[in-house]
Amino acid sequence: MPSFAQTHSRVTTYYLLREEVDLRRRLRAAAHWKKPVLIVPALAAEFTLPENRPVFENIVRELAQADYLAHVIFGLDAASEDDVRLCIDLLHQAGLDNYVIQWNDGPAMSRVYQALQEAGFDLSRRGKGRNVFMGFGVAGALGATQVGLLDADIRTFRLPQLDRLFFPILVHNYPFAKAFYARWDGQRLFGRVKRLLLDPLLIALKRKFGESSEVKFLRIVDFLLSFDYQLSGEVCFEMWLLKKIRYALDWGVEIFTLIEVYRKAPQVAQVEFTRRGFDHKHQRVSKEDPTRGLHRMSLDIIASLLHAMIVEEGLEVGEEFFRDLALTYEEIAEESIRKYSDNAEFNLLDYDRDQEERLVYEVLSKAIVQSGDMFTSPLHSAEKLLRLTASFEEFRPYLEQGLQQTILQVEEKLRDQSLQPRYLPSWERITWKLPEINSLIVDALEEDKQRFRNP
Repeated sequence: MPSFAQTHSRVTTYYLLREEVDLRRRLRAAAHWKKPVLIVPALAAEFTLPENRPVFENIVRELAQADYLAHVIFGLDAASEDDVRLCIDLLHQAGLDNYVIQWNDGPAMSRVYQALQEAGFDLSRRGKGRNVFMGFGVAGALGATQVGLLDADIRTFRLPQLDRLFFPILVHNYPFAKAFYARWDGQRLFGRVKRLLLDPLLIALKRKFGESSEVKFLRIVDFLLSFDYQLSGEVCFEMWLLKKIRYALDWGVEIFTLIEVYRKAPQVAQVEFTRRGFDHKHQRVSKEDPTRGLHRMSLDIIASLLHAMIVEEGLEVGEEFFRDLALTYEEIAEESIRKYSDNAEFNLLDYDRDQEERLVYEVLSKAIVQSGDMFTSPLHSAEKLLRLTASFEEFRPYLEQGLQQTILQVEEKLRDQSLQPRYLPSWERITWKLPEINSLIVDALEEDKQRFRNP
């Protein structure tokens, strides 16, 4: 018997108790006076490479049946003009007619990015985060009332999954819904960052905040732990909420978005996307290179979480906080691995316990300490240097030339860099500063529409 318990005060969980239920009639009726829009961010390689194209074609075929959507926005990155034409051909072949092409590398959309840059909004960091952020702007310019987000690499996608995601927003008027599902392929457990990093880290933080009676931070952690899969990219917003939240450009985007939702929405939903295996591309660990793979993803997630706690919420920490946190995390992660191992054995699944333990100790725990250094090292390094230079006569000539003032200046510069905001402002803020942004976006979309209308 599937669980259907509702144990979270601010999160309603929609359980999938009957997979054969057809929600589309109710979605069509609810959308009659609304304008729901879906964003599909995609790299050109996801439909140009022969090995990836079947996945993309399946998603497009399924979306062609979503007659409750006003538009499907395809945000295309790293795409040439020929790539865009190929994408449009695939959409036509599938019978998907209500598409909008957001060609990020085209001259028209490049002018939109340039206008934002000149207005003081730094969108120079390319990637999925920037693509999605612009997709939100496109949806707003088109007058969307609800906005969903779907990855273009889901190998097991079926339209009823999207129906479930939109249902709480369109029919029950929740301002936010997030999908959850089991990351496995029938033989192995995936979702390593969620299982081995995020959940143990949040539980470790909850234990530390419980010991110190830090109620404000406990509430944030409890809210994040209310979600069965915090890192899922399949989400849906009411436009009023989407316009108010800020947005991260790195792998910390899902955690930062949930924290923003916690601050701005009183009641939200999570939806069981599927009870079957859910599969999309997997990241390599990249143990030796912190700029790639799961290593980079982990650093971004930890930094986003700590930035929200320390810089924005005012959590006071020292060097010992991160050492204690890493030790508590390791203890909880090791216990979690034992539980996953037991569950895998119970279900006759393949499970490499040694490999998972190595990931915890050699990558993830070190990432916590490394992220802690980012927040604390400038202050403590400066203190040590100031004491050292004041204690020895040999430094006197340099002190007279302003050595300590230079140390303080460098400390301030490093502090500013380590605490730099890791997010873009809300679209509400952007439209206030750049009122013509919606017109610029619509003009760019229309220019590209005319470009690709001609052979």
